[in-house]
Amino acid sequence: MSAVANYVRALLPSARDYAGVGRTWRGDLIAGVTVGIVALPLALGFGVASGAGAEAGLITAIVAGVIAAVFGGSHVQVSGPTGAMVVVLAPIVASHGMAAVALVSVMAGIIVVVAGAIHLGRAVSFIPWPVIEGFTLGIAVIIFLQQVPVLAGGASDAVAHTNVVLAAVSSLAAAEPVYLAWALGAVVIVAACMFLLPLLHPSIPGSLVGIVLVTVAVLFLPSPLAVIGGLPHSLPMPALPALSPDTLSALLLPAVAVAALAAIESLLSARVAASLADTGAYDPDRELVGQGLASIGAGLFGGMPATGAIARTAVNVRAGAKSRLAAVTHAGVLLLVVMVAAGPVGSIPLAALSGVLMVTAIRMVHLATARSILRSTRADALAYVVTAVITVSVDLIVAVILGMVVAGFFAIRGLSRATGVHREPIEGAPEAGDDRIAVIRLDGPLFFAAADRVLAEVTALDGVAVVILRMSQLELVDATGAHVLTEIVKQLERRGVTVLIKGVREGHAELFTTVGVLSSLRHSKHLFDELAPAVAHARSHVARDAAGHGSTR
Repeated sequence: MSAVANYVRALLPSARDYAGVGRTWRGDLIAGVTVGIVALPLALGFGVASGAGAEAGLITAIVAGVIAAVFGGSHVQVSGPTGAMVVVLAPIVASHGMAAVALVSVMAGIIVVVAGAIHLGRAVSFIPWPVIEGFTLGIAVIIFLQQVPVLAGGASDAVAHTNVVLAAVSSLAAAEPVYLAWALGAVVIVAACMFLLPLLHPSIPGSLVGIVLVTVAVLFLPSPLAVIGGLPHSLPMPALPALSPDTLSALLLPAVAVAALAAIESLLSARVAASLADTGAYDPDRELVGQGLASIGAGLFGGMPATGAIARTAVNVRAGAKSRLAAVTHAGVLLLVVMVAAGPVGSIPLAALSGVLMVTAIRMVHLATARSILRSTRADALAYVVTAVITVSVDLIVAVILGMVVAGFFAIRGLSRATGVHREPIEGAPEAGDDRIAVIRLDGPLFFAAADRVLAEVTALDGVAVVILRMSQLELVDATGAHVLTEIVKQLERRGVTVLIKGVREGHAELFTTVGVLSSLRHSKHLFDELAPAVAHARSHVARDAAGHGSTR
């Protein structure tokens, strides 16, 4: 019972989470305000881009931001709506409507909580780096292209169910030139502010300045640009989303996809945060529990699924955050905006938010990283390209799966090539009949991918009376590899070739016994720990055969 209690306690908040706040609170508050300012346009933009609306983006950043900060496994992680989640949510909104977002958020949150409770937090380490970078590139392309219909004067969710490339091209073809010119002008102003103002001073929030400039210009000049519209002055009351068996079954697979993405992105973000500064290690299982609860909370308030946000977390760390107080403060800043400035925020042109998201998408692509992957190995380059292309053309989760399949295929192929089958000369002075003894050294991993090759090479031996299998250099052996060893022994023995085994490693003995490798030997005395006694025994067999006397030993 105490073990269960300790297990549960490890996944819940504790006083240790705030042990250093007495020393770091000033820096945490400054970092929180900084991140809140950076997060405001992103929360609005991602909410609009997903089709759920700017209000859903703000609600998610506030509610999920607090819950994930308190319950999550990282001291400095900042959570909220992200670009990757927009990519998954936009088709869901297009197919099932805006009302489905809150329910998907709750369902996905429950799945993520369960994943953390059963210790799946380390699973993200199995995703290869090229696959991660590939879907990051694909997400960046999708986020950028999703803004083109907005700039052309169309609703982003109207074409979310089609390929983003075709949607972008068709919307441009149908665009009204005057509207497009105004929208591109807004994007240029926002992009210039985001790229140039930080050069003057890193603390200047370029995105916010750009949005303010465009909003002021639209207020004082006759402009056709669409704006966010009315926003509430407070958070709505929490409520369960509408439930029905048909709706739950229809949204189950989308919820699984959202949960997988939320888990992957949150764990990657927490890992990045842990590498940026000495803010303490993160607990991946608790992180999943916290992020799952955050998505559940956001869904109950009418928001969207949340994940750890790498860019906002990096800003938080670089601004001096040391504890969870910074992420909580960031959510408080956004809540203050809702309560005090909902009117002005509603006047922000959608094109200005598109500018923020386009620049964000561009910054997600690191050319140096892409070059290093493409120049590394053919397998990694292919996994990177396949993941990126499938992300854009099909689906993000499918892309990750296919990317891992490609990477796994080449990894297994490379590992199988490391399996060696070598015929070695007998050491010492040669004796008559030594040519009828084959000493075969097996090294490297012996598993399913290499098993058939090993079987073919060893059983192809001809003109020998005794085969000594040296196994002390074998590393990984799976059940298929052990079964192949059994087949080798049986096939050679059926041909009248005596098989001796030398050097079974302690870690392999149980598997060899279970699968039948050792019992397939003609005699128990055909198992040796050293090579010299095995060679002497083999020579005795050859001598008996030459004298015309058969032996079973």
